[in-house]
Amino acid sequence: MASTPVKFISIFFLLLTTFAPQVLSVAPEECSAETGDCVNKSKALTLKIIAIPLCYCQVFAAGIILATGFMHVLPDSFDMLSSQCLPEQPWHKFPFSGFLAMLSAIVTLMVDSMATSLYSRKHNGGILPETEVVGSGHQELGVVGGGGHFHGHHHSGGIKEGTQGAQLLRYRVVAMVLELGIIVHSVVIGLSMGASNNTCTIKPLVAALCFHQMFEGMGLGGCILQADYKLFKKAAMAFFFSVTTPFGIALGIALSKTYKENSPTALITVGLLNASSAGLLIYMALVDLLSADFMGPKLQR
Repeated sequence: MASTPVKFISIFFLLLTTFAPQVLSVAPEECSAETGDCVNKSKALTLKIIAIPLCYCQVFAAGIILATGFMHVLPDSFDMLSSQCLPEQPWHKFPFSGFLAMLSAIVTLMVDSMATSLYSRKHNGGILPETEVVGSGHQELGVVGGGGHFHGHHHSGGIKEGTQGAQLLRYRVVAMVLELGIIVHSVVIGLSMGASNNTCTIKPLVAALCFHQMFEGMGLGGCILQADYKLFKKAAMAFFFSVTTPFGIALGIALSKTYKENSPTALITVGLLNASSAGLLIYMALVDLLSADFMGPKLQR
């Protein structure tokens, strides 16, 4: 049969490849394994392990912001607005803290949406660069609707994707809104601590400040870096974050003679501000920080 020679040839090559000696690769020295004083497998593994939690510091900071809203600011607001020092009607008849936190989250959503639209219109109007030159080519970014989504017209290789322009706008909006929420919260907690004369109240407030202000700063700092602002705006945002809590403490100390923690005016004012701040922080932590990280393409892969 005609197929018999083909079978013999196939068997011959199979035996040849099976019993033939292994071919050794002759590669230049520069292509061989890296050697030198800096090559240390055990030390390199330690550094790699250290790098893993550092990559998720921003996600952890977002979790601290979420916990601050749910477990620190919102419960304080409930305690204040349900205090026995307030009249029964209307403060004990309606959950003002939860209602105001909900309204604050909705208002934050509206501000988030409008700010994104505003940044997009500025981009379309030429305030932000419409044409990005990368390498030897350029890309024209156009606005689709008002939501900050862009389409790119590619003219050559090495071009930045149009979605990066939209993502940059989102980072800038997130940084601005998060800065606002943290500033409001920082002033309120600083005022509460500065006006208080109760050491049993001040000590846990100091511990809470040191803990969550540090991680709030890390989360906000990551957002500011992603927003790619100019140096002056970065410095201004860092400055305002840094001075708001000391300003609140100084204001509280100045008002400590006239400020009474259990007075109806103080309870209502601080309670409403805490509820508003809680709604904003919860929205920002869930929607703009945690959701953006966990639903992003990097983590999904």
